[in-house]
Amino acid sequence: MTGEADPTRVVADADVLAADLLVGDAAREALDVVRRHSWLELVATEELLAEATAVVAELADADLADDWRATAGALADVVEQPPDDHPALAAAYRGDAAQLLSFDDRLGSAETGAALQGVMDVSVRPPDAFVAVFDPAATYEHAVGESYPGPDRDPRA
Repeated sequence: MTGEADPTRVVADADVLAADLLVGDAAREALDVVRRHSWLELVATEELLAEATAVVAELADADLADDWRATAGALADVVEQPPDDHPALAAAYRGDAAQLLSFDDRLGSAETGAALQGVMDVSVRPPDAFVAVFDPAATYEHAVGESYPGPDRDPRA
């Protein structure tokens, strides 16, 4: 890790990335929070994006997956992943992200939290929990040191 976890940096696991595109619901709501704010950044690894692309290809089709991959790769801050690391955990660790969104109950378990303690400072939660607790105004004021100006981007652009 290059420094302290940054509350403006968010990782979405492959399941959340695919659900954002294919299902919507809580995954889309959570990632729309990130897309609405230019000062929030989505962090990923090549392996994480490849995993999400494979899920989209399997559940939808290869053309949609390829289009999604091109767009996602341009929007995310792609960081290096060491071999054999979990893609989402590697993205959070290498990208200094304070938030990791996943539907994987194992990542959000107390056991995993205890194992990560002292290694990295990341909050792992499902997208609906992120939406319920993440406060853009408080995060902006803490991270930037100014009054929150509100959302500054169209999440669909």
